[in-house]
Amino acid sequence: MLDDAGFVEDLSQVLCGIAFLLWMMVATLSRTDRSEDIVQSVMVVVCLGATLSLAWLAWIGGSMWGSTFLPKPLAVLSLVFAIVSRINIKGRNISYGANPHSIRRMNEESEE
Repeated sequence: MLDDAGFVEDLSQVLCGIAFLLWMMVATLSRTDRSEDIVQSVMVVVCLGATLSLAWLAWIGGSMWGSTFLPKPLAVLSLVFAIVSRINIKGRNISYGANPHSIRRMNEESEE
């Protein structure tokens, strides 16, 4: 089973699919600081799992979607996603510049 390229390919596809879905839904799932930390941690684990399974697939000479070239670059990309997924999406406002909402409010206040 450890050398079965079909199993490793399926595992890689499932982990990449889960990582993709979490990546798309991270803003929705991150309503609170705690849920954001949980989602980011899950994404790191899933992306690292995908990296390992893709590297494993490349090691045993398997293919991804019929290509023996794809597992290595996808493993690197998955590793990058694991690192980037720890970025805080809420962040801090460091510019304190005007945004469209504050401009509209200022215009409405000046008209009154």
